[in-house]
Amino acid sequence: MSKRAKFNVAFIIVFSIVIAWKNYIIVIGQTQKTVLVALNKDDATLAIIDPKEMKIIGKVPTGDSPHEVVLSADGKTAFVANYGAQTPGSSLSVIDIETKKELRRVDLSPLMRPHGLQEIGGKIYFTAETNRAIARYDPAANKVDWLMGTGQNASHMIVGTSDQKRFYTANIGSDSVTAFEFGKIPPAQSKVTHIAVGKQPEAIDLAPDGKEVWVGLNAENAIDIIDTAANKTIEKIKLGERPYRIKFTPDGKTVVATMPNAKELILFDAATRKETKRIKLESFPLGIVFSKDGKTAFVSVVQNDFVLKIDLEKSEITGKLETGKVPDGIAVAGV
Repeated sequence: MSKRAKFNVAFIIVFSIVIAWKNYIIVIGQTQKTVLVALNKDDATLAIIDPKEMKIIGKVPTGDSPHEVVLSADGKTAFVANYGAQTPGSSLSVIDIETKKELRRVDLSPLMRPHGLQEIGGKIYFTAETNRAIARYDPAANKVDWLMGTGQNASHMIVGTSDQKRFYTANIGSDSVTAFEFGKIPPAQSKVTHIAVGKQPEAIDLAPDGKEVWVGLNAENAIDIIDTAANKTIEKIKLGERPYRIKFTPDGKTVVATMPNAKELILFDAATRKETKRIKLESFPLGIVFSKDGKTAFVSVVQNDFVLKIDLEKSEITGKLETGKVPDGIAVAGV
């Protein structure tokens, strides 16, 4: 091979590597979009927030009384459950974060009162409280592609495993958690189990390893812990006040409960189930999400209405932002 030919081959290889690396950087940037969103129930808006600077970069109208929100894995799209106030809601708002616009409002009729949401594998799982059901929305196809009944009253919140094979709903009106187990991608080969828990279960989360579900009991001011292998309650933690939301940190080592009436966060060691810390606040905490390392919490609070950025290790509020009237549902990506 001539020197010129060798030079051309070398140039092509180097050029290809540069292009591949550039594309890799672009893809990485796309999958790590940094954004925080919070729903303002009384304003019927979604606030789009820069979580590092804690400043609002946009607001988008939603349906009536939006309660819960999730983000796509790349942080580019928000999905909002329009629960409704006096009139039951029956839609999901699909919102583009970059353009700060509602792309579409998905009519879920006859499914009513959509509430709990979870994004897994690009699909949006949600509860339809009035219908006593769970369902799945496929954004790519823009349709609800399956649904299953819980047979329980007020199926409010939902959590699921990353393989989309196990889901759990907190059923406020039936004092139960419904466990759905699928042999394949749902709803094929399904098994449904109703697990008896304490009075008025609402808050719920699944441990990252899938071994436990923690459930908040509104009428008992307590948490029930469910062993997912046995599908039964194995322990109760008394709190003294109602836990509005319960969330595992991403590493699964800590569980945090938002306690509106006490105006505080309670942190638990997930392994020992012992309380490790209480963080006092000046407002009533509702929704909570975490940074990837679990060291920072973003919390929606009411009376007064703010989203707080909290350093969990130092128990310090490091950011505070007024987003609108009655902020509740909250989600974060890329932090």
